[in-house]
Amino acid sequence: MVTHYIHRGLAKKSFKENTLSAFKYSFKKRYGIETDLQVTKDNQLICFHDFNLRRRFNLNKNVKDINYSILKKISKKRKATVPLLKDLLKISKNKYPLLLEIKPLLIKISLLNLIKLMKKTKKYGIISFKEKNLINLYKINKKLPLGLLFLSTASFKNIKIKSKKKYVKFLVLEKKFLSNKNLHLIRKKIYYYTIKNKNLFKKYRNTKNLIFEKI
Repeated sequence: MVTHYIHRGLAKKSFKENTLSAFKYSFKKRYGIETDLQVTKDNQLICFHDFNLRRRFNLNKNVKDINYSILKKISKKRKATVPLLKDLLKISKNKYPLLLEIKPLLIKISLLNLIKLMKKTKKYGIISFKEKNLINLYKINKKLPLGLLFLSTASFKNIKIKSKKKYVKFLVLEKKFLSNKNLHLIRKKIYYYTIKNKNLFKKYRNTKNLIFEKI
């Protein structure tokens, strides 16, 4: 079955990334969500891409150095409230698939919090460029749906080697690999990011699992 995810909920150019309003619209269109996970100073898992608040809120402050209550006030003033992961889970109602990208290297307490939050959720995958996150999660629970992200510079040889690791249940590859003729040699599910071209989306929408935005 082919499943598509909207990157950070950005279904339209007018939407602000990783906000509940963007997520709700994506669900209304019956697409899944790909979002990013960061951890605040008070160990709250939030849907936020950057490590620093500068780009989004013009404030030179690292996410890991600020409590969620303060971050919520800052983002709310700019009409782009940063949601907790549990807020996303609440509106997804276990109906729509989620891809959760862990951005930082998480300590054990954060990994345990993540597993606890996802306990009752069925349609989801946890992904990261940081392989250590997947290894540590696998050590805690071998049944977790874990996916390894690869940059566009990754070699097919390396992708194939990593795909055989027990903790890698699926792969997430950059869109240039859509045309790679060797991927049939990999026996695990593959997702492709980030599709921003309407024609490219139409070409592969019936055969590939795509992460897309603003098309």
